[in-house]
Amino acid sequence: MLENDRRDPFEDRLGAALRDAGDGFEADRAALVTAGRVRGRRALLRRRTAVVGGVAGVALAGVGGALVLPADDQAAPARSTAASAGTPNGEATAAAAVFTGDDLLRELKGLLPRGTYGEESGRGSDHQLGPAAHLVYDDGAGAAAIGMGFARVEPGSAQARQLAACPDHNGTPYADCTSDRLPDGSTLRLYQGYEYPDLRVDTKLWTADLVTAEGQHVSVSEWNSPAEKGAPVSRDEPPLSTERLRTLVTAGVWREVVDAIPKKPKPSRSTAPRPELPEVSGESVGDTLAALLPGKLDVVARGGQEFEYAYVIVDDGKGRSLVQVNVQYGMADGAGQVYAGGEILPDGTRLVTRQEPGEKAGSGVVMWTVDTLRPGPEGFRVVISAFNTGDQNKDATRDAPVLSMEQLRGIALSEQWDALR
Repeated sequence: MLENDRRDPFEDRLGAALRDAGDGFEADRAALVTAGRVRGRRALLRRRTAVVGGVAGVALAGVGGALVLPADDQAAPARSTAASAGTPNGEATAAAAVFTGDDLLRELKGLLPRGTYGEESGRGSDHQLGPAAHLVYDDGAGAAAIGMGFARVEPGSAQARQLAACPDHNGTPYADCTSDRLPDGSTLRLYQGYEYPDLRVDTKLWTADLVTAEGQHVSVSEWNSPAEKGAPVSRDEPPLSTERLRTLVTAGVWREVVDAIPKKPKPSRSTAPRPELPEVSGESVGDTLAALLPGKLDVVARGGQEFEYAYVIVDDGKGRSLVQVNVQYGMADGAGQVYAGGEILPDGTRLVTRQEPGEKAGSGVVMWTVDTLRPGPEGFRVVISAFNTGDQNKDATRDAPVLSMEQLRGIALSEQWDALR
């Protein structure tokens, strides 16, 4: 059963807890309101809340405070509250939860199977880099790093869709990946891959990403090593199965953590809005690339991303070759540095060529590139690269890419790209 499907013990025990607390309990309302308003006293408020209890373990706060009940098997973690002093007519507003790094670590430990912990670190919901938690967990089979991150994304945006999509095998080799839509409209991606795409080290990386319909993003990452990089493998696989990852990432408390992240202030009306750059459809990029290839080539696979990037894997009978294209707007700012030493064509197009080792660690792989920038304020850039292998993560399968530098130049400068502007 998922965490957010469990019955809330608050509902079951509220009446009994209040009766047990009795008339002998009297909250210091002024102290609690002050503690909520002053960040420097949040730790003091948490200590007081944890101590107060009686038989039922109840802490009743006054205006802007909170009611804290212990869990069935352990004391529930106390959380800070940022309480408002009230509205102009004197009515108090609801308190907003504030999670500290310690809160996140405590919640994470409570959702993990029994084990030992080390190298703990956490950032609270009000940290400028966003909330996060990290620890080294050992269930008896070897130490493993586990990390969590939290953020907001625009619902339905390209970023939200990307977080829910499994990566392309050609760019990111992995063992397994699933993406499902949950009954509440959230999307959940469960991924089992590797820290190093070229597999030069046997460090495995398993992740879970939850994106809710409201734009809450919760991510969990785990490794079969006590560190993401630079530490020896300590076990065959990360400690949490895909089902345990699912249960962990969908726990209801994490959505509260995202909700507690301070929202960025809206820009001043006097500030002119920055124009949004258009995004080129990845499907259109792939179709244009395929149409510009020499007819003698056999396209054995193709793919890409939702925007800007596409690739084909072609074979001329002498081995497979990867050809990829990026088509982007807004690239004029760095033109002086990127295109230094290159050509400036009569129509103002800037062009530079590169022949260099591949981007990844496949042995003997070379990457031939023609990089172009059309004239104009929109900074329209077309970059095409070809490799002497069908997979950058694997060794070269031929001496040179299937397309010559002259052919790459012709494709990059084709007027057909202008249809995407």
